Amino acid sequence: MLDAMQWAIFTAAFLAAGVEWVEAFTLVLAASVSTNRRSAIVGALLALAVLALLIVTLGVALVTLVPLEVLRFVIGFLLLLFGLKWLKDAIQRYTGLKRKRDEEAVFLSNVDTAPARPSPEESIDSFGVLLAFKGVLLEGLEGAFVAISFAGGGMGALAAASLGVASAAVVVVTVGTFVQAPLRRIPENTLKFVVGILLSAYGTFWAGESYGIEWPLADLALVLLGLGYLFASAILITTIRNRTTEVVTEPVP
Repeated sequence: MLDAMQWAIFTAAFLAAGVEWVEAFTLVLAASVSTNRRSAIVGALLALAVLALLIVTLGVALVTLVPLEVLRFVIGFLLLLFGLKWLKDAIQRYTGLKRKRDEEAVFLSNVDTAPARPSPEESIDSFGVLLAFKGVLLEGLEGAFVAISFAGGGMGALAAASLGVASAAVVVVTVGTFVQAPLRRIPENTLKFVVGILLSAYGTFWAGESYGIEWPLADLALVLLGLGYLFASAILITTIRNRTTEVVTEPVP
């Protein structure tokens, strides 16, 4: 049974991996349409096996071989940098400085650039396998990194994060299989914004603990850190939007 901290880690990993699995599913669907379903499934399963091996071996090695304080110092700052990167991307999209990702456009682009080589369902097409493998591996690496990063909280945190990543994959595949189309209605930027706040809060919390900081309210300090990042991001989004509006409406001399 997961405790409160592990449930929070599960949620953060689930949301972070969910975004990446949506993007990976788009590429697997493109491989399925371009070649055949079997080739896409084989490529995706091979990539998932590589990612699972990476999480288990590297995550367990970090927990068992690296001192906890050193691990929290390194992982804390990596999580913080990773979270701030996601926050930056989300803020840029909210303010119009960066275009939002369109899963349907990505899907059509991959289908259009793929060679016209639909294969019989019983055969294995190397192009379809490679396209699905590359898509799942590259997109899934970020989710795997998030799971491994939570090794800073010990074996229980690593297990909760791994469960979150796996659960997100099951949900995305189930929904995607049912609709048989790119999952373009999922609020990807909102998810990235929330995950950016969660990862930044965890990164700050663990990096601070590695420096000997005793956070007030213990684990509940994570909530305060998250609210702080949310408040700062809201101010930044509002400021950028206001300045952009002023530039657009400013009369030309």
